[in-house]
Amino acid sequence: MNSPRFGSFILCACLGATSGMFAADSSAELTPAPSERALPSAIVPDQYIVQVVAGVNPRTVAATFGISPRHVYEHAVRGFAGYIPPGRLAAVRADARVVHVTPDRKVAAIGKPSGGGGGAAQVTPAGVEHIGAAPGVVAYSGAGIGVAVVDTGVDFNHADLQPLASASFSAFGSSALDNNGHGTHVAGTIAARNNSIDVVGVAPAATIYAVKVLDAAGSGSDATVIAGLDWVAAANTGPLAVIPRIRVVNMSLGRAGTLDDNSTLRASVAALRDSGVAVVVAAGNDATLEVSQQVPSTYPEVIAIASTTAKDGTNQYRFFSGVIKADTASYFTSDGAFDPETVIGVNGIGVTVSGPGEDQENISKAGFLKSVGILSTKLAGGTTRMSGTSMAAPHAAGVAALVFQQNSTLGAEDIRDRLSAGATNAGTTPLDSPTSGYTYDGAREGVLNAPGALAAPPPAP
Repeated sequence: MNSPRFGSFILCACLGATSGMFAADSSAELTPAPSERALPSAIVPDQYIVQVVAGVNPRTVAATFGISPRHVYEHAVRGFAGYIPPGRLAAVRADARVVHVTPDRKVAAIGKPSGGGGGAAQVTPAGVEHIGAAPGVVAYSGAGIGVAVVDTGVDFNHADLQPLASASFSAFGSSALDNNGHGTHVAGTIAARNNSIDVVGVAPAATIYAVKVLDAAGSGSDATVIAGLDWVAAANTGPLAVIPRIRVVNMSLGRAGTLDDNSTLRASVAALRDSGVAVVVAAGNDATLEVSQQVPSTYPEVIAIASTTAKDGTNQYRFFSGVIKADTASYFTSDGAFDPETVIGVNGIGVTVSGPGEDQENISKAGFLKSVGILSTKLAGGTTRMSGTSMAAPHAAGVAALVFQQNSTLGAEDIRDRLSAGATNAGTTPLDSPTSGYTYDGAREGVLNAPGALAAPPPAP
């Protein structure tokens, strides 16, 4: 689809120089910079993920070949990850106990909170307000529902996130304390407490579990993500037996990739989905790509969320009439229509629903867009703004927690159905972005709505 023209000028908007995979810099001047939008796709040299046959001890297999695993998986999947010398790789692949050997690949959620914070008194962020989840609007708060933030960790000391779950996980062998800021921002959108300070989240009484799979630079790999998902499976069914049980996972991270380039990662996601955990993920921050070209948003087992604006923006550019309205597709968002031909049960690859990934988009006098980010919790206290599908996904994760509180017997696919059925203006939104990089994907899935999801019809018997 050709981008709209206004006079002799095409509105240009691409991610700024400090933008990342799923969190765009909300204050940068927006100029064309396609290379800045490139997703991580690099293979980690000589690092592999080995999946073994069910019932086999992965440590025993690793020991057979003199391998010291960095991670051992025993719950969502069985296997290990680590360095395998080139001379031993063929032998590992040939072992009858081994199902798959997959190169490890980098994943990222690069982009730190920066500027634009609010005051000390509690405010309801525009995204929370827009989806109908402001305090008092719905009868549920997420109480008794565990939500795992699989990210850079969470700030354990942030006053607006207390109390956090006592159980946590780090793929880096140390504390799950956030040392980047991305995970803390995500956690606030999900469950910042309804108190007198900072902001309030979509599900302010939900229990947040910090699952650190990305480091201080916002970087990790398939192996660290699988380790985090394996911990979630162990927390729900293994020796940890956490209370409350984790019913929602939020992953605002990813990389370039395809559906079958890491069957072990996909199997980990599928195991959680099959156990009743709704896995909500960011669709991606590259408008030139669809979710089918990114991992994990390509997986049919996840609930992929694209980004829209929460409010009307402003316009100082005389060659464009009007403003970027609320419920417009964000200039940076990846998308992708539901594909009924690619199925796992009743699932298809594509965006389930869009949600607020930024407050608004303002047009400058020169015709450039500036994103005003979502206000949420900031590392080391207070609030900050960030933009991206990273910010859209936790809105949906929060609504999933509300729906699980309403009916704890629902499964992950029921949550997908409720989010989709409850979306507002399906068939007419998201509105097209008037930018040169945006292309309509052929579907208008509607915008996330908490009351709609809670009122959606129950699943058929």
